[in-house]
Amino acid sequence: MPTQSTEAPGTRRLARIATEVLAPWVWVLGLPLIVAWQVTGHHVGETVLWGLIVGVTGSLIPMAVIVRGARKGKWDSHHVTDRAGRLVPFAVCIGSLTAGFAVLIAGGAPHEMIALAAAELVCLVAALAITFGLEFKISMHAMVAAGAAVMLIRVYGPWSALVFLGVGWVCWSRVELGDHTKAEVTAGLGVGVVLGGGVYLLLDAILA
Repeated sequence: MPTQSTEAPGTRRLARIATEVLAPWVWVLGLPLIVAWQVTGHHVGETVLWGLIVGVTGSLIPMAVIVRGARKGKWDSHHVTDRAGRLVPFAVCIGSLTAGFAVLIAGGAPHEMIALAAAELVCLVAALAITFGLEFKISMHAMVAAGAAVMLIRVYGPWSALVFLGVGWVCWSRVELGDHTKAEVTAGLGVGVVLGGGVYLLLDAILA
């Protein structure tokens, strides 16, 4: 008994760390900068410009709205674990990122950044359709992490597959914390790889 009581809090703490550190907004903020650094030839100015256009419109603006709403009691937390409460956050994310996508195109951003933003938009629309059309609370943590991992492998090479260790960690955390079922996490993982990664790879090839 003493061993179990000691391990349980530690396990949940590890799960909570993964859920926060590898949350969708963290991936969506950091990934564009990491990708931009490589595709711009390590040009600091362009990395910041293109990376932040995607990061701010896809992550910071939506997250600001979500956190504010959570503080006002509109949602259960900044992770919006209640399926019924996800409509407005999805709408904000899609609307904001669409604006960022338009800026990328108008500004002549590298095709890889356009492909990245497009892939994120496709995933958001798919998640919205699955969440409310099928009434299935797909895991956004798993979806975003898996899609990001595929993109990093394409941009930085096979060794980036190590990122899937983090993907596995965050997928485990969502089930461990009781925020998602194994089916919801598995679905998120599959959609992230197929749609997120697939759309990025396809557009990267077409636009190159």
